Amino acid sequence: MTRAPAHSERLICLCRAGFEGECALETTALGEAHGIAGQAQADPASGYVEFVPSARPGQSGWEQLADWRRHIFARECLPVFAVLDGLPRNDRLTPILRVLGERGERYSDVWVEAPDSDEGKALAPFCRSFGNALVGALKKAALLDPRVPGKNPGAADGREPAARRLHAFFPQGDKVYLGAVNPAAATPWPQGIPRLKFPHAAPSRSTLKLEEGLLVLLGDDERSRGLKPGMSAVDLGAAPGGWTWQFVSRSVRVTAVDNGPMDPALMQSGLVTHRREDAFRFQPKKAVDWMVCDMVEQPRRVAELVARWFTQGWCRRSIFNLKLPMKKRYEETQLCLELIRAQIAKHHAASAITLRARQLYHDREEITVYCAVAR
Repeated sequence: MTRAPAHSERLICLCRAGFEGECALETTALGEAHGIAGQAQADPASGYVEFVPSARPGQSGWEQLADWRRHIFARECLPVFAVLDGLPRNDRLTPILRVLGERGERYSDVWVEAPDSDEGKALAPFCRSFGNALVGALKKAALLDPRVPGKNPGAADGREPAARRLHAFFPQGDKVYLGAVNPAAATPWPQGIPRLKFPHAAPSRSTLKLEEGLLVLLGDDERSRGLKPGMSAVDLGAAPGGWTWQFVSRSVRVTAVDNGPMDPALMQSGLVTHRREDAFRFQPKKAVDWMVCDMVEQPRRVAELVARWFTQGWCRRSIFNLKLPMKKRYEETQLCLELIRAQIAKHHAASAITLRARQLYHDREEITVYCAVAR
């Protein structure tokens, strides 16, 4: 069994299987932007990327690189402090506890995870059972406590919150990466995947893309302020109404633009106006709170459409999908996002523009983007 030294930093980025190349390119570029040179390694269809810095990185830059919110193709970013390879199948727990005992750090919680890949799915039952065993062992060793003893005179019990959550990431049954994160700055979902239930009243499963996008790309305050009953939205390429349904369920009025038929139940809600028009030529009579778009079109054409809606002042916020090409997907992503930002910046201050993108769990060969302009 081999183990990386405790000072040997590396970053594990979980991503969609098949997008390891894009995740590696992005992680390397983000590292360079924060002064961290390194090498990103990934096996095809593995569902994760391992980034190893060339030298010990500075804390500030490392924290920026490990911030999952700065990534498009990484769902979760795990700073690693140890790697154990060649674990005995009959006792994985003992060597892991030995490493954690040497560190002596207490954790507020522990997640045992595997990649979202074929091999990772096969490991899911093991991760659940091993997670229970690890929790029990950590409690027995006094290494797991939601609140860590500390000199905090302001606390009623003289204890302060544990700073970090322990992660045990198994890419295969006999290998584990051990890392820790600050829960306040890390993804709140294991594997970075929100577990959503398909609403049976929705007319298509595409509704989960928008639901996940609203959950992942917007903060709590942004959702509460931006999704109020009585607001207005335009859904370009709406039929049969999967994305429209998300707004109707929140009592938002929707203009659904599509030459195809809409779901009859949605039309009976009284909140949907169906316009049988070309989505690229449609113009609203007045500005709306939201424009959303999930059309099978060239990503650059959609990017130009979105930019036009903002430069014309037709919407205040937008969520849309960019269907990526088979090759140079990372480069196309950067080009489209820069096109949108540059076009909007001609009419608004750069500080007023919010632009976030993520390849969601419910996405396929695409990314989902949130754009807003402060008034």
